[in-house]
Amino acid sequence: MSELVYYDLKRSASMSPSLSVQVARELGRRIVAGAIETGTLLDEENALAERFKVSRVVIRDAVKILVSKGMLDVRRGIGTRVRPRTDWILLDDDVLAWHLSAPPNHEFLKQLLEIRIAFEPKAARWAAERGTEEDIATIRAACDQMEASVGSSEGFVVADALFHKAILSAAHNDILTAIEGVIYSALLVSIKITNQTRESNLQSVPFHREVLEAIAARDGDLAEQLTSKLLEDAAERLYREMASCT
Repeated sequence: MSELVYYDLKRSASMSPSLSVQVARELGRRIVAGAIETGTLLDEENALAERFKVSRVVIRDAVKILVSKGMLDVRRGIGTRVRPRTDWILLDDDVLAWHLSAPPNHEFLKQLLEIRIAFEPKAARWAAERGTEEDIATIRAACDQMEASVGSSEGFVVADALFHKAILSAAHNDILTAIEGVIYSALLVSIKITNQTRESNLQSVPFHREVLEAIAARDGDLAEQLTSKLLEDAAERLYREMASCT
């Protein structure tokens, strides 16, 4: 699953990125993938400029981008070093997206799922209690889109992401809305492990529709319970798949 899907879901600007952004993305992908390990000193500016066929100014700006994301540390007289993963701004949109280009990081995916399980059931409750009719119509449209896309892995996961995004939006809590990237990254990374089929997608739709109908019925208790069960079941299946890959 391409990281471009993530950017499309986030409705990021579609214009071509600058050279510095392109270089930052290439270095960022390699750092996330572990091809450039924690503690590694990057090549000096001239060598990087030669490798990427860009100016030193472009390299300097690319490094600044990654410094702002907590991924690099620049020390005069020492050089530019890759910082530990614990220092990264992991909820940064680019950092989340770059995980899609890297081999699946099982521990990171587990952490994403834990965040979803902690917050999304409450979001479903609040969507039932606070959501407008327009909000519920948006959730329903996403659920219908899931059903129509069962034969397409990418189409289904996009519709799935839009379903959960619509619930977060219907909760009318700006902090919850800000974590939508966690949902996108978790879904897009997990599909690389589970390799969803039409049959599994078909089985998933009724559980999402149950959540929708609970929200539409303004039953906050049921919406919270069903969302919790939906996510926990999905996590359990994913953990089994991850265990079989090790």
